[in-house]
Amino acid sequence: MRPMLNPAAPSPLLTRRALLKTGMASVAGLSMPQLLALQAQASSSSGKAAARRVLVVYEQGGLSHMDTWDPKPEAVAEHRSPHRPISTSVAGIQFTSLLPHTAQIAHKLAVVRSMHHAKAGADAHPNGTQYALSGAHPSSPVEMPDIGCVVTKLMGTDAPSLPPYVMVPGNHEQAAETRTGFLPAALKVFKTGGRNLDDPGWKVADLLARPENGDQRLSGRQHLLQSLDHRFLTKPEGGPGAVRSLDGMERFYEQAFDTLTSPKVTQAFDLRTESDETRDRYGRGHRGACYLLGRKLIEAGVRFVTVDVRWPLTPDTPGGFNLNWDHHDLIYTPASCGTVRDKAGGEGRYGIGHWVMMGSTDQAFAALVNDLDERGLLAETLVCFVSEFGRTPRLNKFAGRDHWTNAYSIVFAGAGVPGGQVIGLTDRDGGYVVSQAFTPEDYATTIYEKLGLDRDKPIYTPANRPVFYGHLGRPIAELF
Repeated sequence: MRPMLNPAAPSPLLTRRALLKTGMASVAGLSMPQLLALQAQASSSSGKAAARRVLVVYEQGGLSHMDTWDPKPEAVAEHRSPHRPISTSVAGIQFTSLLPHTAQIAHKLAVVRSMHHAKAGADAHPNGTQYALSGAHPSSPVEMPDIGCVVTKLMGTDAPSLPPYVMVPGNHEQAAETRTGFLPAALKVFKTGGRNLDDPGWKVADLLARPENGDQRLSGRQHLLQSLDHRFLTKPEGGPGAVRSLDGMERFYEQAFDTLTSPKVTQAFDLRTESDETRDRYGRGHRGACYLLGRKLIEAGVRFVTVDVRWPLTPDTPGGFNLNWDHHDLIYTPASCGTVRDKAGGEGRYGIGHWVMMGSTDQAFAALVNDLDERGLLAETLVCFVSEFGRTPRLNKFAGRDHWTNAYSIVFAGAGVPGGQVIGLTDRDGGYVVSQAFTPEDYATTIYEKLGLDRDKPIYTPANRPVFYGHLGRPIAELF
């Protein structure tokens, strides 16, 4: 199947430059109102700063693309996915039967089926995760920060009482691959933690005042600090330099007090404020709660959110102590892949078709996109569904699929992304990209471009060395 383009999307040929070449309206055979309408369309389609916030759904482990976004019904029978293609809301675009909910919102999505790694050395989970989070190859001479760190460094925040870059929940080994690189440690991602966010007792303790320090005691400490600051600030012998230094520290303290006392912080992290209908819509359990918390943080004004899910071991998932997408064996088993490491390393997982795997992902992702849209948040929020790589087009001897960096899929929605399109093409087996190849560098550059950041202006290291970000990639033009 050839990539389908959204017929409603503005023509890439319709640019300001093309319009200028038309000269006078009469020469082009256009009336003045027609020309003005075309100019407005060109201006709108070329405006790149459509996003104010970014929500990355990072499904770690290497999601199998031919079992989800890129069905291959003509693949060799013994390696073909049992999950057959299904129609979507866009004629000519198909996903597999594991995505029935998401298939109904295909008109809101742009699926890039032609992701690959052009350079070796990022084919394991730690370095693959670092690559996906930073958009810079792990072997780069300078360790690059996460995309979220760069974005918050350059754009600041719309919610001063909340961290500008949050990972939900960020508590497994791949979450350790987050980096600030050469940027200050203050830009480090805030990880909510939480073994099971569906637990009614879950809360983000690190952003709430300890019970023994709350209420009047916290208020009293704030007044005491303000009194001491005032004495120093009014002493002339302190000197102008001392005043500036103390004033800077005062701003940090005020921000800390705002975080500990702001009802907005409590509201943003409290899933109990959501209706049963909304909870059911996202799907009960850890994944639905994580995706929903991602929406709440975007709604609260957090600049960059990464939802990083690994379903926890619960009484309902015996043997499920490692529920990511690293299906080295028994990928199509209906239940647990086993608990003993006697195969290819796939123990602790459930088959990709189980509800806690693709079932919950499909439900939560469709709910997230629709919910953002209905709340008016999707227009200014770039949603990215990514994984560090794909899976091999051939099943191994353990009935699983191994790591594969030569072809995989990622998905975009919101922030002016023309939906209802597939970008790029892989071969019959899903093993190699055959058109419009893109890399994690291109993915990162696309995010920066969507946010309107000037990549010609470097960021400086503490040693005043200029470092350019996003300069090794190119924006994915079809997303603008």
